[in-house]
Amino acid sequence: MHPVFYQEYLHLCIKNSDHPIKKKYNIVYKAIIILIALNFCVFYYTNAQPKKLEVTVAEIAADTRGKIGIYARVLESNETFEFNNNQHFVMQSVFKFPIAVMLLSEVDKGKFNLDQQVFIPKSKIKKTTSKLYEKYPEGNISVPLREILEDMVLYSDNNACDVILQLLKGPRALTRYLHGIGITDINVDFDEWGMQKKWNNQYQNWCTPQAQVTLLKLVFEQKLLKSETNTLLRTLMRKTYVAPMRIRGLLPKGTLVEHRTGTSATNDSGLSPATNDVGTITLANGKHLAIAIFLMDSYENNEKRDLIIAKIAKAAVDEFSGVQAQ
Repeated sequence: MHPVFYQEYLHLCIKNSDHPIKKKYNIVYKAIIILIALNFCVFYYTNAQPKKLEVTVAEIAADTRGKIGIYARVLESNETFEFNNNQHFVMQSVFKFPIAVMLLSEVDKGKFNLDQQVFIPKSKIKKTTSKLYEKYPEGNISVPLREILEDMVLYSDNNACDVILQLLKGPRALTRYLHGIGITDINVDFDEWGMQKKWNNQYQNWCTPQAQVTLLKLVFEQKLLKSETNTLLRTLMRKTYVAPMRIRGLLPKGTLVEHRTGTSATNDSGLSPATNDVGTITLANGKHLAIAIFLMDSYENNEKRDLIIAKIAKAAVDEFSGVQAQ
């Protein structure tokens, strides 16, 4: 029931002396009814989908060859927006964000030290997207854990990712960790090398958009990590050099964005299973918008896929910043 009609009904209940709701303890009933009405109206308006944003996203989706998934939440007010949020989207390198969170939680427990040396054999240095490969192509070298973490988050280093996942006892251990902190709409079966072995393997590393936003929220509220490790992670995500034309693409210069992207290969048919970006944006009004944008199984080219994400991010920022359309 719309809150206006609900409020009118309650008014009639109070006004009508013969109504059962007013038989006894009239003042108490009035107070209870007013509180219920206020709570209902607050819930309704806080949780309603922003209509203008809904229309904009629907228009973008109609012009997109691929499936879009979105979840957005203003962290201070819990205003939300979602689109295809109940579906499973291929993560690709987005999963490096939860990997970093799990590693740093283990650092906080004393299991690892960011200054410790990690031996990387030649077999773990593969020719792929990797700063480690560029620096140490022959492998068989000890590298500080901090450097490995930085390469994974800043440059989306696939070798660094798999080294860290091995330290954490593998993909299934990551899934168990995430489920243990209450994020259940996510699954990780393969590391980077495992995803590359077989095309369909990447579809086994999935999440809902809301799962990523929940993790962003927990990090923002510093509920998972100590102050030092939490600050380190957020700083690295703010400084990442990967895919600057997605969430950041159409935002005003200087907008603070802490994010992690994910990108699949494109097969011979032109199919790209994953083009993603998830992150927290500092709005002009001082609030923070956590947003996850996934584009799955798209036949658009690289530039258009990036632009689709950029347009959605810009529309969401305008909506939740209170910016009027020009």
